[in-house]
Amino acid sequence: MTLYLKSRIGPALFCLFTLSPIHTGQAAEQQVFHAYLDALPVFWQRIYPEGGRTLYCDEKFAAYHGHSINIEHVFPMAWAMRDEGCRSRKLCREVSERFNRIEADMHNLYPARSDINKIRRSFPYAEIAGEKREFGRCDFEFHPRQRVVEPRPASRGNIARALLYMHDAYGLTLFRRQGELMKKWNRDDPPDAEERRRNELIAQYQGTRNRFIDNPAAAEALVFK
Repeated sequence: MTLYLKSRIGPALFCLFTLSPIHTGQAAEQQVFHAYLDALPVFWQRIYPEGGRTLYCDEKFAAYHGHSINIEHVFPMAWAMRDEGCRSRKLCREVSERFNRIEADMHNLYPARSDINKIRRSFPYAEIAGEKREFGRCDFEFHPRQRVVEPRPASRGNIARALLYMHDAYGLTLFRRQGELMKKWNRDDPPDAEERRRNELIAQYQGTRNRFIDNPAAAEALVFK
């Protein structure tokens, strides 16, 4: 694994940082990782080398976290597949270089409890009336009839800025109701030290920043369908 990382984040990677970024009319797309599996070892060993806390439940995990913790794509890949016109994730990986960069973008990746990740699936985020708890101390709610999920308040800003970044960087569709809710969550839960730490490290290894962490007010100019 060490040799793998040296080949991935050694001189060749830093040469990529000197290239002019590709623009879509929004923020620059990341150009370093060309497949999700390329980003995985960097994500765990460089962004969370000593472990951390999960996005939805704020549960502490160690560097060797096992299968109980996995990676959540905050902007679901099912939504990206829809925009790319692919019938399956496997097909998207085979035919779309852009999809592979989208899937590997670490600004959209967060550690999550695997059981909560499975429940979230690709459901939109919402604010659900009431505080019915079904996951113990984890403040995460799922409304099966409305098919929406509600994360804890302290994670909402992180979620908002990840979704807004993906919409902005890649032109991915974020519908108006979801987009305006993300603007609200961005205002209500500003970036903290941990989110800024992530942004700095991801910029170092991936070569792009989440501009909404650097300047949350920039989100107010975004327009949704």
